[in-house]
Amino acid sequence: MNVLLVEPTFPIPPKSKNHKNFLPIGLLKIASFLRSAGTGVRLIRGYPEDNIVSLPELVEFSPDEIWITSLFTYWSKHVRNAVRYYKDLFPSARTVVGGIYASLMPEHCKEFTRCDAVHIGVLEEAEKVFPAYDLIQNANPKPVDYQIIHASRGCVRKCSFCGVWKVEPQFKAKKSIKDEIKSRKIVFYDNNLLYNPYIDNILQELIDLKRAGRLDWCDSQSGFDGRVLLQKPHLAKMVKNASFRQPRIAWDWGYEEAESIRTQINLLIKAGYDSKEIHIFMLYNWDIPFVEMEKKRAKCWEWETQIADCRYRPLQQTYDIYRPNRSGQTTEEYYIHEQGGWTDALVKQFRKNVRRQNICVRQDLPFYSKAFEQKRVPKEVIRKVKALSGITHKLAYLRSLGVDYWVPNGEHQDAMTR
Repeated sequence: MNVLLVEPTFPIPPKSKNHKNFLPIGLLKIASFLRSAGTGVRLIRGYPEDNIVSLPELVEFSPDEIWITSLFTYWSKHVRNAVRYYKDLFPSARTVVGGIYASLMPEHCKEFTRCDAVHIGVLEEAEKVFPAYDLIQNANPKPVDYQIIHASRGCVRKCSFCGVWKVEPQFKAKKSIKDEIKSRKIVFYDNNLLYNPYIDNILQELIDLKRAGRLDWCDSQSGFDGRVLLQKPHLAKMVKNASFRQPRIAWDWGYEEAESIRTQINLLIKAGYDSKEIHIFMLYNWDIPFVEMEKKRAKCWEWETQIADCRYRPLQQTYDIYRPNRSGQTTEEYYIHEQGGWTDALVKQFRKNVRRQNICVRQDLPFYSKAFEQKRVPKEVIRKVKALSGITHKLAYLRSLGVDYWVPNGEHQDAMTR
C-alpha cells in the first residue's frame, strides 16, 4: 500500500515554509508510523511545481490513499483545492482529510472538500514515533535544524475563542522527554506546557542537557500560562535555565488584569530575562473594545515589552480575505467583531499601532518614524536624534525638519512637505 501525504498550498510566505510555526509535524509523525507498518510514503507540500517531489516521481508512486492535512478553518478553500487537485490526478485513490479544520468542522469539511473521509483529532498511533524529518530536510528555502516535541496534548482551559479543547479534549502529559531529544534546538508545540504536572522534571532534563553542552535553545510556540507562573514562581527561573527564548504570556482579558500581568513579567525579569525579550499575546477584534485594547497596548509600552497581536476569527469562520493595506473592507471579506465596536479601520489601526510600538521597543527609541524605517533620513540626522537628551528635544528636532513621528503614548506628526 502507498500513501501520499499532502500539506495544501496555505498562504504561508516562502521564507516561513520551514519555519517552526508552520512545519507539518503531524504529517511527519504519520509518515514514520506508516513506514513502520511497511507502507510506502511520499510527502508533498502544495502542488508539484512548488515542491520537492517532481510530478513524474509522484505519478510513478501511484498512491492508494491520499491523506491531506488542514490548519485554520478560514483556510478551508486551500484544503478543498488540494482535494480537488489530487482527486483529479489519482481518481482511484481514497482521500482522507485530518487536522484542525477537519476536527472542528468535520461535516463542513466532508461536504465542502468532497473528500472520501474525515479524521477527527490526533492519530494516537503516530504520537509515539519520531517524525520523518528526512522528507523535508532538503526542501527549500531552509532545511530544518530543530526538533518539535509535544510534552503534553490538550489544555485544561476552555477559552471560548480557542479550539484546542475541542480538537484535543483530554489533557495528556508526559513524565519525561529526555529520550526523545535528538537535536540541540527544541520547539515545544504544547498548548499549555507549564500545566504539565511533571513540568519540574521536564525542565530539569532540559537544564541538565544545557549544562552538558547538548542544548542550544528551546522555544514554546503557545507561550507560557502566566496563571501557572503565579502559582509556581520557581518555574520562571527553571524556564530561563532551560534556555527558553523570547518567553510569551497571554493578556486575553480586560485591562483589570494589568497588575497580574505585571507580576508575571516581573517573575520573568527576576529570572534573568530582559523586558524586551518578553512578548504579550493580545487578542483583538474581539469582545474587548478598541479603546481598552489601546490602554493595554500603552501599558506594555510602559513595561517595555513587545506585543504578539492575534486577530480574532470565530472557530467556524471558513474564509479570511484580510488585506492590511486595503481600506474599507467588510465582513464579506473577513470577520469584523462589530458587537465589540470594531470596524475595519480600527482593526487595522490597532495592528499598525502594535507594529510601530514593537519597533520602538526593539530599537530602544521613544518614537517611530516611517522615514527612519524606510531609510529616507540622512545618517547624520539619525545620529543627532539619538544623541539629543530627552524626548522633548528629539521631537522638536524632528518637527524642525518636517520628519514624521509617532509616539506610543500620544504625540504624532504626519510627514510634512518643505
